[in-house]
Amino acid sequence: MPRLFTGIEIPPEISLALSAYRGGLPGARWIDPENYHITLRFIGDIDARTADDVASMLGDSRWREPIVITIEGLDTFGGSKPRAVFARTSGNGELADLQAEQERMMRQIGLPPETRKFVPHVTLARLKNVSPIDVADYMATRGHFPKLAFTANRFVLYSSKASTGGGPYVIEAAYPLS
Repeated sequence: MPRLFTGIEIPPEISLALSAYRGGLPGARWIDPENYHITLRFIGDIDARTADDVASMLGDSRWREPIVITIEGLDTFGGSKPRAVFARTSGNGELADLQAEQERMMRQIGLPPETRKFVPHVTLARLKNVSPIDVADYMATRGHFPKLAFTANRFVLYSSKASTGGGPYVIEAAYPLS
């Protein structure tokens, strides 16, 4: 069964800039820069027939405008038990609309609804048993940086192998936003 999700690719120059924030946090598992992306809709482990339905339905997407995405700083998920360091995005009404359209499409296919709130971001590191004090120190020294912006001209359907996260991801199909 393929494990699928949709997302926005991060251009190489933005990935390079974000990769400068790797390191300096004991116990963090850093994502390889070539696997940076913004997840739109996690689809999960599905059979080949459903995967074909997903790919076909995404091809019918009505969204056809490029989206300007701004990355404005670092943040964490998990509160007092941090589980990820990520690059925060801003001004993403269009990104949220695209994600909502994909959510409707996946429900039409019969997939269960996504239960997590959509928070567009680029995961940089996964954290397990990492000291909250170490995370706070990391964020205090690296949490602010100049804004990075790019225009997304397509979204993609990714596949991945079941793993502890972080890739490698394979682009199965691409859908233009132009």
